[in-house]
Amino acid sequence: MSDITQVQADAVLAAAHNAARETDTAMNIAVVDAGGNLKAFTRMDGAWLGSIDISVKKARTARLFDMPTGAIGGLSQPGGPLYNIEVSNGGLITFPGGIPLRAEDGTVIGAIGVSGSTVENDHTVASAGAAVQLQGAARL
Repeated sequence: MSDITQVQADAVLAAAHNAARETDTAMNIAVVDAGGNLKAFTRMDGAWLGSIDISVKKARTARLFDMPTGAIGGLSQPGGPLYNIEVSNGGLITFPGGIPLRAEDGTVIGAIGVSGSTVENDHTVASAGAAVQLQGAARL
């Protein structure tokens, strides 16, 4: 199984942290490995305590299903094919802010999850982290 390295996780975290500063938001940013385990995390000064768990769950959700959490959210609405999925796997987050991280060959090597502002800002910051060009890994 391919896995995100610590250097890669730190680069993703740094890019997301910089994007959060640019949007003037205090975020919790989590990076998980290919197994969905926490690899890197930061809680910016003033970031909501309740968003710590949300950021980790967004990253884990994105990794468990290998798709952005916002896409899962669209599928989990009443009448949708994944309705109520958020209550599975010990609790998932199905709104924007979680994005899988893929190696150059397309293999998922981890995921990023961000929480602390609007879902639009969370997605923007997560996207900045996922967009980092890493040696041995590419963006989503």
